[in-house]
Amino acid sequence: MKKRLLYSLIILFLIDFRPLKAQANLSANSFLVNSFAIGQERENNENPLFRNEEVLAFTLTMDMKEMLKDRGEERSYHSATITYQDKEGKTVTEALKVRVRGNRRRDPTVCNFPPLMLNFKRSTVEKTVFGKVNKLKLVTHCNNEDYVLREYLVYKLYNIVTDVSFRVRLCQIRYEDVAGKRKPEIRYAFLIEDEDDLAERNVATIMPDELLIRMDATDNRTMAKLALFQYMIGNTDWSVPYRHNIMLLYIASYGKPVPVPFDFDYTGLVMAPYATPPPELGISSVRQRLFRGYSIPGDAIAELVPFFNNRKADIYRVYTSNSLLDDKYRKQTIRYLDEFFKIINKPKDFERHILKVGHQNERNVVVVKGLEK
Repeated sequence: MKKRLLYSLIILFLIDFRPLKAQANLSANSFLVNSFAIGQERENNENPLFRNEEVLAFTLTMDMKEMLKDRGEERSYHSATITYQDKEGKTVTEALKVRVRGNRRRDPTVCNFPPLMLNFKRSTVEKTVFGKVNKLKLVTHCNNEDYVLREYLVYKLYNIVTDVSFRVRLCQIRYEDVAGKRKPEIRYAFLIEDEDDLAERNVATIMPDELLIRMDATDNRTMAKLALFQYMIGNTDWSVPYRHNIMLLYIASYGKPVPVPFDFDYTGLVMAPYATPPPELGISSVRQRLFRGYSIPGDAIAELVPFFNNRKADIYRVYTSNSLLDDKYRKQTIRYLDEFFKIINKPKDFERHILKVGHQNERNVVVVKGLEK
């Protein structure tokens, strides 16, 4: 585990949650959170890699055939090198190891080119453009890099909602086979901030997946914003208690677990070709919005619509200012966002699509097949 700060202490606090599995051996009233460090915050502890908005260009060289066929449950790391030009025009080469990662996108029938995990050497990588990192997730083009750009921008949208969110960096990568047996290809991809770095940046500790915590046991304001954000982007592919595309952080100033979403390929804004909603939800397309949150406390309701309205211009600007998107998709996305803002700004529609559905979700929990395993 990455060292976060200088001093550590163990925090014991209570959370009202209901165990989801009979065999869960956790207390229903309290649990012990792993120790996290509390000390003097650095003036700026965000990796410069993610502060820069420029497209990062580099070459990734490896044994392409060996890597692409290694997609099973037991996967190995493969030797690779990254090469790029620094600000002075000098060529920088960094050795690393690469492994196929992911779940659905790891399947060769879904993605020709799977997502990757980049594993750097701590002793040398800090001097490169990647900064002080160990592992970085790389979201690759799968079959079509258009969807990479779309998912990258959804992460940028959630950055507008909160700083407690994953940072991302758009890349343009030249993939080269070390043996020269495969034609090089240049594709867009993006890097995702490591979860340990996200936790350190927010002076937080990552809560273990073994702690089965309900949605209503999290910070209610953060949860309300996250649930409405997921509704905005057309995402039903997430679960707090099953930690499906959600991680939980403990941040002392919040007092309760703080949910952080990731993986947005199943959203209406991305529309990946393989993305279909589970039958349990009763919708036929990921473009159909369905609120998956619980009931929202009154104080959070009063803040929610103004919060999103105040960020509307920034949300739209993510798409209107991006020159890499095709015009058809940009217009389609603006219309999709228009529908969202129309709903939340009509009290009757907000009540019908959000508040009433939230109450129903809390009373009648729908468990998607596969998540309970």
